[in-house]
Amino acid sequence: MDLSNVKLVVSDMDGTLLNSNHEVSELFFKQFHQLKEKNIQFVAASGRQYHSIVQKLAPVKKDLIVVAENGAFVVAHEQLMYVNAFDSKDIRYFLNIVADIPSTYAVLAGKDRAYFLKGNKELETIVSEYYSEYQLLDSFDELPKDELLKIALYNQENSEKNIYPYLKHLSKDWQIKVSGVCWLDIALPSNHKGNAIEKIQEQLGIGSEETLVFGDYMNDVEMLKKAKFSVAMQNAHPEVKKIARYETTSNDENGVEKIIEKLIAQI
Repeated sequence: MDLSNVKLVVSDMDGTLLNSNHEVSELFFKQFHQLKEKNIQFVAASGRQYHSIVQKLAPVKKDLIVVAENGAFVVAHEQLMYVNAFDSKDIRYFLNIVADIPSTYAVLAGKDRAYFLKGNKELETIVSEYYSEYQLLDSFDELPKDELLKIALYNQENSEKNIYPYLKHLSKDWQIKVSGVCWLDIALPSNHKGNAIEKIQEQLGIGSEETLVFGDYMNDVEMLKKAKFSVAMQNAHPEVKKIARYETTSNDENGVEKIIEKLIAQI
């Protein structure tokens, strides 16, 4: 793998750059500065909330491009680049569908914070890892004024088996993505990581042949297709491994850092 022409490095967060304890390695922060010295831009692209991503990457946040909420919200060097929100009628449409899906809970991801219903302490604990800014509501009818970017659905057992079948028929008109073992994300058709990465490539004048992308789950598929150097984690979903051109070790074995190390050695 000749990485000598790479100018843009993009990584998913959960299951990819973050280990199973949701931590970023000290090695990565060292590598980040080495990439910066070589004028290689790093992009963190996640289904997470913007605030949560920059919290994880706080030491380097001023030099980051952040693709949050699977591409609905993009911030470059702490300056807003792009935001694309739902209409309120579409939120209500999906909430009505979700109400009929057993053991499934909705989190509405807004530009300012996330919103979900009171009464489930387990869900609150889980959501607090991905959304550092959130608000509990008695009813979704009480939603504050905010731009809603994504609907995240949670099922404790398995989102692909227990949520996706109820929404699969809508995938031609909406982004319906299994984003983790317990999570499924609903977004506008244009809101996916691939579109966000394409906009960044255009703005920076960087082509797919100069782009290195890491991912592990189905919400990473579109952005993996935007890179000549598409890398799946060892722990990735089987379909992601089929799409990616290369594979690295798992997120608990510094799989991202191992490839970045090769990149640094070649430039």
